[in-house]
Amino acid sequence: MFTGIVAAIGTITSITPLGSQPDAGVRLTVDAGGLTMADVSLGDSIALNGACMTVVSKTDQGFVVDVSRESLSRTAGLDMPGEVNLEKALTLADRLGGHLVSGHVDGLGTVRKFEPVAESMELIVEAPRELARYLAYKGSIVVNGVSLTVNRVADSESGCAFSINLIPHTVEVTTLKHLKPGTKVNLEIDLIARYVERMLSFKG
Repeated sequence: MFTGIVAAIGTITSITPLGSQPDAGVRLTVDAGGLTMADVSLGDSIALNGACMTVVSKTDQGFVVDVSRESLSRTAGLDMPGEVNLEKALTLADRLGGHLVSGHVDGLGTVRKFEPVAESMELIVEAPRELARYLAYKGSIVVNGVSLTVNRVADSESGCAFSINLIPHTVEVTTLKHLKPGTKVNLEIDLIARYVERMLSFKG
């Protein structure tokens, strides 16, 4: 489990295919940046842009993870070198500064707007239609591993556009600063909303 509070910005420095087959996954070498690795062991979980990955080895600068082709097909930002948001898995002693996050990407959103509004930035993302029922005013959403609060929701036949206000600190310490219209982002819906939907729809 995670909180959606980014601990550091890392960098995918190399991508190595795990085989010659079309469905083969890849091995990512990640420079951990400011993420402390002293307490990280092999098999531990680290979220990369909101996607939970398992550490398979450590390096002088960071760590290595293996990503399946299935994961690559359902996420954005893990198939090329570049910056990624990093967060280590929770311990029972950690503060829950964001909200409960599983590290499982539910779908890809598309950035429609990313522009200054006063001292902050307004981010508008169009989510797939199947995620629309989980998005609510003042509810929680994870975008590329960052726990955020929804300020506005607008449904349409093609999907659901939601608006978020990003304070300068969030922009500065995450990779969200690089977003632009058309960019694909990883989305994870609120865990509580998922269970509420299941309880209301269960017919047994």
